[in-house]
Amino acid sequence: KSELERLTRRFTTELLPIIGPDKDIPAPDVGTDSQVMAWIMDTYSMNVGYSVPSVVTGKPVSLGGSCGRKEATGRGVMLNVTDAAGKIGLDIRGARVAVQGFGNVGSAAAQLLAHAGCRVVAVSNINGGIHCGDGLDIDLLIDGISRSGVLDPDGRYERISNAELLELECEVLVPAAIENQITASNAGHVRARILAEGANGPTTPDADLILNERGILVIPDILCNAGGVIVSYFEWVQGRDAYFWSEEEVNRRLAEILHRAFETAYARKEATGENLRLASYAVAVGRVAEAITLRGIFP
Repeated sequence: KSELERLTRRFTTELLPIIGPDKDIPAPDVGTDSQVMAWIMDTYSMNVGYSVPSVVTGKPVSLGGSCGRKEATGRGVMLNVTDAAGKIGLDIRGARVAVQGFGNVGSAAAQLLAHAGCRVVAVSNINGGIHCGDGLDIDLLIDGISRSGVLDPDGRYERISNAELLELECEVLVPAAIENQITASNAGHVRARILAEGANGPTTPDADLILNERGILVIPDILCNAGGVIVSYFEWVQGRDAYFWSEEEVNRRLAEILHRAFETAYARKEATGENLRLASYAVAVGRVAEAITLRGIFP
């Protein structure tokens, strides 16, 4: 841990001209956590001479982090899946869910989907996965992995590979690990009705075409996993104002924004016949284009 702290602080020192509360604002992702963000914030603050909590997001709550930030990406996945299920007439209660990746995003998504009434039948991490047709006890798995670092320390469930998980019969598949997991070689074997991209870029372009042709609704990463960056924005706002919100308020605001975003993208999909990924990109690019047009060109 001490070596990681020295490395982080030295790296942050090199980033000082680049990062800042009004410039680039780091946030945790693969291999980093709230502790790393705390070191970055402290290093930056020591160099400028006063505390600047808004220079990073994903900090511990005791250092100006936001309530609800840790689960925000997984919560966003759950909210998007719920909205998508309503659009295709899928009853979320009892829907079978498979989650690849049981890290911060996947475990939170699995837990929240289970609490929403879904039956999470499979989860996995880098060492492989576990499966149970009757549903997994997600709360117990999260507790077990926090204690032992092992996904299923008691060996209660059937072992499967990550590749097998992606091809399980289920209603909702959540790839929440790393990129390029759904490819042209396995997209034809995906048996879900909804593919919710908890990870960044888990579906290759070739696979995307196959999934769309097969009628599988893909919720793209820029929409599906946006919960984390939205609550990072909330954290930045709270840090700038030095006024902090309750977890209930954070979750309510997150749900409002994501529901509006999903409805906007889905409405374009229905109006144009585009898939949801292209519709989401079109909405985003359209907003940027409008802003640039309104601002004009300087000088």
